[in-house]
Amino acid sequence: MIYRDFQGLKLSALGFGAMRLPVINGDDSRIDEAAALRMVDTAMQSGVNYYDTAWGYHGENSETVMGKALARYPRDSFHVATKFPGYDASNWSKVKEIFPRQLEKLGVDYFDFYLFHNVCEMNIDAYLDDEKYGIYSYLTEQKRKGRIRHLGFSCHGELDVLKRFLDVYGRDMEFCQLQLNYLDWTFQHGREKVELLRKWGIPVWVMEPLRGGKLAKLPPEHEAVLTALRPDEEIPAWAFRFLQSIPSVTVILSGMSNQEQLEKNLATFTEEKPLSETEMQALMDISARMLSRGTVPCTACHYCVSHCPMGLDIPRLLSLYNEHAYTGGGFIAPMALSALPADKLPSACLQCRSCEQVCPQQIKISEVLADFSRKLG
Repeated sequence: MIYRDFQGLKLSALGFGAMRLPVINGDDSRIDEAAALRMVDTAMQSGVNYYDTAWGYHGENSETVMGKALARYPRDSFHVATKFPGYDASNWSKVKEIFPRQLEKLGVDYFDFYLFHNVCEMNIDAYLDDEKYGIYSYLTEQKRKGRIRHLGFSCHGELDVLKRFLDVYGRDMEFCQLQLNYLDWTFQHGREKVELLRKWGIPVWVMEPLRGGKLAKLPPEHEAVLTALRPDEEIPAWAFRFLQSIPSVTVILSGMSNQEQLEKNLATFTEEKPLSETEMQALMDISARMLSRGTVPCTACHYCVSHCPMGLDIPRLLSLYNEHAYTGGGFIAPMALSALPADKLPSACLQCRSCEQVCPQQIKISEVLADFSRKLG
């Protein structure tokens, strides 16, 4: 197992993510406990010492199962992480209720790592309103009391949301968990987010290294390119090798659903094999080709914005459209749009086509926004 240094700790570079544990009959809320415990045993025996769960995973059952799995091992043999569920507005005023309940569910006296969960457009104002909700004050108090060893946050929001959060709380954040992979390096401005965190001196924890499984298997023409460069490398391993090539990445979380996935990932993390410049360029070329399908080529020049009578932030809407179209749905675009007033949503487009007259990429913006509205229902 590869290990990374963090404040005097040796953390396994592969973190065990407990969001996609094996389940019974396809029911996400019914975890197959026996299978999950076997996977934890295999991970522990192979040197994995970082285990990540959250309040909402598996219908609020993940923390309980992970507590059972880890309780069989000495407390100093693992690091457990969980999160305050601020992705749900009904929880914003409940931090004092939820936090102690999480300690009970996991059967621990303290969390090694604790996160503000999913900082994004829909909750950034609530997270920053400490006078009203007191989330920051309570969590920093728990850290002073020793019930949190290391405090950080996860972020699915856009770059400006990340900046806002750091401007207020950055001095107290010890790590940041990002959705990062070779698609989102450009698609979700991963490169810029990593650079911003580097300037703050905040290391990166990675979630969705395989983009929900999309990078575990590629179109045959893309796999052929990678196989020619590294004949013995599994295709999913390329996503991990990409992340091993980013200096500020400390822990790479993988939500493994079965023993086979776990064992393959463990094999990948027995050694580091960062990408060469040639290999990195090949991966970026493949990423660009993959992202060109079903998306629109907006360069965010903003010429369109000054011509929109509704004042829509068209580049941002097109960026969210691309995310939604490529992913085939998902929660990121609806989550971001939920923070916008009705007159700034894609459905507010008047179909006047004024924006299209100045678009250098000749994007049929009105048609794209109409399609976006249909996709959102």
